Amino acid sequence: MQKLLAEIQSCQVCKAYLPLPPRPIILGTKNSKIILVSQAPGKMAHIHNRAWDDPSGRKLREWLGVSEEQFYNPDNFAVLPMGFCYPGKAKTGDLPPRKECAPLWHPLVLEEFKNVKLILLIGKYAQDKYLGGKAKKNLTENVANYPDFLPKYFPLPHPSPINHFWRGKNPWFEADVVPELMELIGVVLQ
Repeated sequence: MQKLLAEIQSCQVCKAYLPLPPRPIILGTKNSKIILVSQAPGKMAHIHNRAWDDPSGRKLREWLGVSEEQFYNPDNFAVLPMGFCYPGKAKTGDLPPRKECAPLWHPLVLEEFKNVKLILLIGKYAQDKYLGGKAKKNLTENVANYPDFLPKYFPLPHPSPINHFWRGKNPWFEADVVPELMELIGVVLQ
């Protein structure tokens, strides 16, 4: 697994399309229990070479009910974004993840995991890829109907501060879904 991760971290496939030099971010071990499939690293993650080390990551850890130490233990959580490099800035937020990464690397990485108990699908890009024909009409319905995707997948909105409008319109998420998520994460990490 570590050889594969090193190969991914040296990937240059999208170099011509990126605003900054490639710096693929991925984390995991064969023993990772939970896989975080998300969008793509933000600019701060690129600069610091560490996923989820920003306000989005703090919110995600809050939803999961875990400490920073638990979160960054790769035997607990693997980081497998849809795009491994910072894709650049869009009008609001970042550009979508590059389309080359997931088809090229995800199947190889997923084969290496031997202890996965849960895959968190964070945001629409991850949900579209992994829920396929089982997906509901939109992200909100995927999240509201999360039990339909268990025990393998748990769909979540992206925890970005930009999504505060979504959370404001859907207070049931933090009131009802987050406590269920925390309980499940606690069981998986025991």
